[in-house]
Amino acid sequence: MPSDDLISALNAALAADPSNADVRRLLAATLADHGRPDEALAHATTLLATRPDGAAAIAIAERSCRALGHDDRADGYARLLGALGPTAPPAPPAPTVPTAGVPDPPSADRLIPLPSEGASIPDNVDDLISQWNDSGEPSPAEPDIGELTTSTITLAHVGGLADVKARLDRSLFAPLRNPELAQAFGAHVRGGIVLYGPPGCGKTYLARAVAGELGARFYSVGISDVLDMWIGSSERNVRSIFEVARGHAPCVLFLDEIDALGQRRTNLRTSPGMRNVVNQLLTELDGVDGNNDGVFLLAATNHPWDIDSALLRPGRLGHLVLVTPPDLDARAHILWSHLADRPRAEHLDVWAVAKRTDGFSGADLREACERAVESAMAESLAGGSIVPIDTGRLQDAASTVRPSIGAWVDTARNVATFSNTDGQYDDLVTWLRKR
Repeated sequence: MPSDDLISALNAALAADPSNADVRRLLAATLADHGRPDEALAHATTLLATRPDGAAAIAIAERSCRALGHDDRADGYARLLGALGPTAPPAPPAPTVPTAGVPDPPSADRLIPLPSEGASIPDNVDDLISQWNDSGEPSPAEPDIGELTTSTITLAHVGGLADVKARLDRSLFAPLRNPELAQAFGAHVRGGIVLYGPPGCGKTYLARAVAGELGARFYSVGISDVLDMWIGSSERNVRSIFEVARGHAPCVLFLDEIDALGQRRTNLRTSPGMRNVVNQLLTELDGVDGNNDGVFLLAATNHPWDIDSALLRPGRLGHLVLVTPPDLDARAHILWSHLADRPRAEHLDVWAVAKRTDGFSGADLREACERAVESAMAESLAGGSIVPIDTGRLQDAASTVRPSIGAWVDTARNVATFSNTDGQYDDLVTWLRKR
């Protein structure tokens, strides 16, 4: 079968069943062998999101990264492939494409490592569908609680927050990217991380970027997904959430508003149901720390001082990471990202506006952009032609937005002043002093 026909057939088959890893692996190998490394890499990383130890997908990702000139990333894949050892399944060889357009019969050297041994490369879509329908391997069920997605953003899409990125790199990414070095030092990814800071500063966006950076599924859960009016149901929901995360490893489990889900039990004496939820959460967190490789726990809150102290001990949610309002560079990045696809003046100066918006959260900056868009649209409708967004219009819009972090800063200052005896909020103290 000619390469274009084979790729088209594989794409059609994958569209019919996007969860079929065998089809995606074959499509990735075929794309890599026919000079389409960017598409091959996308499919390989999707495979690694559900099975990080898949040697075939790692080999394809390494080869594609080298073809694209991403040598550092390719070296990381090579180290990961070497760390799997000689017991790892071999990478898929390049499928041969006959020059005369007549398909060759399947042979031993054209076999792709599949869950069912002896399966060969199908010659058409019908054979392909028949092969995976007979595989008998069910894919993990989608959750009834929360939202399970695949993140398309990485830390490169996050403006600013250099200190936060460095902290995440030390505690999370470095051990995963350098398994030999981590093994030599006995370093492990243990427990979870709490992202805290003013509202609207990108904690959820940062968590999605972490999932994209890891090539992992992103499982987002809020308090409304957990709490139930029936006795015992909320605890079962907590257990179900962690079971789903383990079943889709590698997975970033993101618990939003953790201060509401994991409240101080001393404040819950009259609410035994909520106390049981906190106890169940503690039990599951111990499970993540001890026996659940591939589940990376991130939580977000505006009020970490309201979280039960047992949740914040090392090994559970022991890492508090402050996510501050964007600095100058980040504000310019955020403004530009919200206006990049809108009609704008050729010499729009987002830096000039960024300098006048110190103390704005990411949500405040987005609101300024939306108000500038509304103003430009209104003038365009009145004049009958498109009026682009210029620097003056954006500055006028920003001047009408009131920074939203003031109340949070007042509360945080009280905590930093009177409740930081153990040094837990030293980074918050440092940031407040800079302000």
